[in-house]
This record gives sequence, C-alpha cells and structure tokens, in this order.
Amino acid sequence: MNYLQRAKKFRTKKRLGQNFLVDANIIEKIIEESSLSRDDVILEIGPGIGFVTEKIAQLAAKVLAVEVDDDAIEELEKLSYSNIKIINEDILKVDISELTDNPIKIIANIPYYITSPIIVHLLGEIDEIEHFNRKMVKEIMLMVQYEVAQRIVANEKSASKEYGLLSILVNYWAEPELIAKVPARSFYPAPKVDSALIKLKVRDKPAIKLNNPKLFRRIIRASFRMRRKTIKNALVNSGFDNSVVIEALSQASISPAIRGEKLSIQDFEILARAIEEIMDGKSKSKNSC
Repeated sequence: MNYLQRAKKFRTKKRLGQNFLVDANIIEKIIEESSLSRDDVILEIGPGIGFVTEKIAQLAAKVLAVEVDDDAIEELEKLSYSNIKIINEDILKVDISELTDNPIKIIANIPYYITSPIIVHLLGEIDEIEHFNRKMVKEIMLMVQYEVAQRIVANEKSASKEYGLLSILVNYWAEPELIAKVPARSFYPAPKVDSALIKLKVRDKPAIKLNNPKLFRRIIRASFRMRRKTIKNALVNSGFDNSVVIEALSQASISPAIRGEKLSIQDFEILARAIEEIMDGKSKSKNSC
C-alpha cells in the first residue's frame, strides 16, 4: 500500500502540526507493539487520514478516533469499518470516561508542540492521585520528537539535559520504554527532526509511595527549575527554609553540593520525607510554645 501517494493527495495543515506517518514498516511496528486483540478498545489520538486507524480497526474491538481537523475527518469517514467512532474534539478537552466504560489502550501521533500537555492530560500530575483519565488507561503508544523521547525515558544516569520533570512525572505513573527511533523521512511532509515511538505502561500504583505528593512536586520543580545550582541552593532559592534543607539533606545522606539532576526518583522520595518530617516537627514545636 502506497501511503505516501495517499498522503500527497491531502493538503496538510502546518498550523495543526500535521505530519502523516507513511512508513509501512513503522505502522506495522506500532500495531505489533500494541499487541491488539478483539477485546481491546483503542483511543487513537490524531488519526489524520487513517493509515494507522484502518490497521487498528482490523484487530481491535473498537477504535475511538479523536481528530480536530474537519478535512481529515472526511477522509476517516470513508474507511469501511463499523467499529470506528470518530470524535471531532480536542484531546485536551476529552474525558475518556465519557467515551467508554472499558479500560483502554491509547495510540497517538500528536503535534509535538503539545506533547507534554497531552501526557499530563492522560496521566495527571504527581499530586493528582485520582486523575479522571489515568484510571481509564492501560497503555499508551506514543509518537514523539526523538529528543522528547530521550527525556521521557531518562534517569539520573542520563545526560543532564535529558533528565528532568517530565522524566520523573512519566516514571511516577508509568513504565516508559523507547521502542524505536523513527527517521524524519517516515513522515509526509517530513519534519525537521527525527521521532521516536515510545510505550508507557500505566502502573497500578505509583513508582514510589509519598505521604505528601504536593511537597514532592514542589521539591522536584525547584530542583530542576534551577538545575545548574546545587540541590541546597535550588531549594533555598525556591523558598525552603535553609536550616530545614541542610538538616533534611543530612538525614537523607545527600550532599548539599550535588545537583538535582543527579538524584534518582527514590532519592527525591527520601529527601521529601525528611523535609516533611522536619517541617512538621518545627510546626508542632512552634504551636506548643
């Protein structure tokens, strides 16, 4: 099947970030890695003109295709599969629980400029324990810019510019895996950067156990917002009490001179617990006076 010829017949819209996947091998890779069955309900984000959609429809029970472009929807409506439901909506406004009662898998080829907002919309923030969409999602197969994929799967041992807030957020709620690098020529029109296919297996429970997720989120935001500063200075400059930070770092056996980008999610968990305990202790001491 010549996907490139089919794509060239459609006038893509740059403002919507439309780059259609036309590499048959990559499309087959997406289907293979998604392990589709007749029991699966698939939410496809950004189906475009349906190259992946038609493959999914052949194997899954139902396809919920969320697409914002009216012209693309006209092409999707030409697909002869009764198990495809087209939803003309912005994914950032979609509540998945209103579409289906079944846990779903997500397959997405999205505009790269909204990758982070979409991930947050699907998984929720660290302090959103009962997020309305995450509870409906089993797995996410996502096409993203290659550099973003590196950030998503990064850890404290990765290059410093890769590991950050997005790495911790995704790993907190899911198990990320980089499946394949996808060259720019696999798309039409070809973007200026390479892409990557990643899989996020949503966890049954978070990667770490937090007593105070809001405090943990505040700590990691401070640590990576000032990533060139030491962990001590980053926290103090973000409003944490100097004495609390020094004592907490000591309790957590973390050097005040280390940078946040060198701390694992487990290190941040230990540090957050120490800061919480010290702050609670000071508050109780103050109230008893």
